[in-house]
Amino acid sequence: MTETAPYVPPKVWKWKAGGEGRFANINRPISGAAHEKELPVGRHPLQLYSLATPNGVKVTILLEELLALGKREAEYDAHLIKIMEGDQFGSGFVAVNPNSKIPALVDRSTSPPTRVFESGAILVYLAEKFDAFLPKEPSARAECMSWLFWQIGSAPYLGGGFGHFYAYAPEKIEYCIDRFTMEVKRLLDVLDRNLAVRRYLCGDEYNIADMANYAWFGTLVLGTIYEAQEFLDVPSYTHVVRWASEIQARPAVQRGRRVNRTWGPEPEQLPERHDAGDFDHPAAG
Repeated sequence: MTETAPYVPPKVWKWKAGGEGRFANINRPISGAAHEKELPVGRHPLQLYSLATPNGVKVTILLEELLALGKREAEYDAHLIKIMEGDQFGSGFVAVNPNSKIPALVDRSTSPPTRVFESGAILVYLAEKFDAFLPKEPSARAECMSWLFWQIGSAPYLGGGFGHFYAYAPEKIEYCIDRFTMEVKRLLDVLDRNLAVRRYLCGDEYNIADMANYAWFGTLVLGTIYEAQEFLDVPSYTHVVRWASEIQARPAVQRGRRVNRTWGPEPEQLPERHDAGDFDHPAAG
């Protein structure tokens, strides 16, 4: 049996195109537009450019929750960004988000229009704009922001680390899977201990911190990303499962999860959303 020589990093790293497995055509070590392509603009002031990944779902859940509260000015157009086809590298998208990641939002109710990129920033922007799902009292607001940014800081370990090496990497590497599994289980334990004494992350009130964390950890424990429930022993995190199940049962959350979704059962898909009536027509867009 021939042993593989240990990897020795070169003095200067050079990109080997095609080395990222299924994501080889969208990952690159440079930024900026790769082609000219204008973004579509719908009829509502809020224009969302996204895909129903966890980061995209955070925003559509909030928008649907705002509409459920009667915030009519939160009506929005959600345009599908096909990341596997490189839509995020079009000139129009890069002008909204120079980081070429979904989601990206343009608020055309302001003059000039306001661009907002990064999912956490969009959540805070919308919550402040519509005065909802973000506490006003300083201590409560700080708690909300702490859990929101806790999620943003944990996402690279969960998605880019565990998710990549467990579900997507071209080969299974024990060290990498073990390293990121340990961290994901630690994060789940942090959530579980907190939710053992609280209904929601910050107490009795549901807010943007719950939406952000549900989009990643809620879908992880309920089995819709990475298919790792058994591997991670998620039933042992009973408080996380209870919290995630309660949030997922909310009608606005169920609608938000469908927006910009192009996979799974057809009734759960809504490639684009331009009006509340679109939910009655799964193939809309």
